[in-house]
Amino acid sequence: MSAIAAPPVFAWPRSVSLLLNLAHAIDHMFLLIFAAAVGTIAAEFGFARWEDLMPYSVGAFFLFGIGSLPAGRLGDLWGRRAMMVIFFFGMGASAILASFAQNAWQLTVALVLLGAFAAIYHPVGIPMLVQYAPNPGATIGFNGLVGNLGIAVAAIVTGFLVKWLGWRAAFAIPGLVSILCGFIFVAVCPREGEAPAKRKGGAKVVLSPAALARAFMVMTVAAITGSLLFNLTTNGNGPLLTERFRGVVEDPATLGILLGLVYAVASIAQVIVGRLIDKYPLRRLYFWIVVGQIPLFYLAAHAQGWAMFVILTAAMAFVFGAIPFTDAMIVRYVDDRIRSRVAGMRIAVSFSISSLAVWALGPTVKSMGFAPLLLLMAIIAFVTASMVFLLPAETAENASPG
Repeated sequence: MSAIAAPPVFAWPRSVSLLLNLAHAIDHMFLLIFAAAVGTIAAEFGFARWEDLMPYSVGAFFLFGIGSLPAGRLGDLWGRRAMMVIFFFGMGASAILASFAQNAWQLTVALVLLGAFAAIYHPVGIPMLVQYAPNPGATIGFNGLVGNLGIAVAAIVTGFLVKWLGWRAAFAIPGLVSILCGFIFVAVCPREGEAPAKRKGGAKVVLSPAALARAFMVMTVAAITGSLLFNLTTNGNGPLLTERFRGVVEDPATLGILLGLVYAVASIAQVIVGRLIDKYPLRRLYFWIVVGQIPLFYLAAHAQGWAMFVILTAAMAFVFGAIPFTDAMIVRYVDDRIRSRVAGMRIAVSFSISSLAVWALGPTVKSMGFAPLLLLMAIIAFVTASMVFLLPAETAENASPG
């Protein structure tokens, strides 16, 4: 059923790998600049409340998900280097265009373009990064850590730029940085001799068509459930801490620092899990990471104060620790010639469905509270754990690199 791919005979220059990782931070950061600056923008555009301006960003996130389909196809058939060049210049130009917007609809157009270019990274940049990696799990884990740092940087950098130079600079300056990265990428990244679709091999475990279809089904379901948990937690943890620390810590700044510590500690899990992926069978490791979420969400549903802080940190470590697996499954089971297309299909489905979590979060908490929501997260984790057993079997031998 399986065969081991030959070890890579080529590796990207370190500067290329650095830029591909930096692109992940850019991808997440740029999509959150608007959210971080929305209050200031709303006031300038004459909106009474920032909430009234938020719906104008929906197009960006829709394109971010659905745009993965054509981006992945072009990455395989046209070339990943070319698509990443488009990514850097497109992200930069779109951000600069947003800085010139004079009303909400002009800003909407710029944000839609930004979302379309942002859709390139996940189905193209990550397969390109791991294309020649001898230790893909560790590579994916570190890449995920950098992406999460982009989320933190968006809030910090945007806040300072808005304060010192205004919201337009919060778009324009990162936009110029992205364009500069594009020029450097063109200079340091070797040209591809042929598009990925024309190359040979690239999967660690070569599967039959039926087994590949089953693996893709598991990847998609796991990506949906993982994205649901990620969106529910990252969007709901702030209000959750505020509620559970009432009477213990109520200062918003202190609560923000505590939440930052939760994410900082939890992000390290991606690096650790990435390294473990290179050493142990994927199915067994993934199962225990997901199972670990179940009791933690259950305990979080009933915890208060500092106990909640400890449990939430552990729960987020397992949530973040599960993130590398969907990309690792693509590396493990999918031929490199079609990886970007498979990643694009998986991302388009999972991102589209999981975006509903953000829409439903407020009404759900308002009607039921956080305890039932956390118990629902435990059920979602149970569903993921059940699906893991459908992954193709592998041995520790063929799970190891090279």
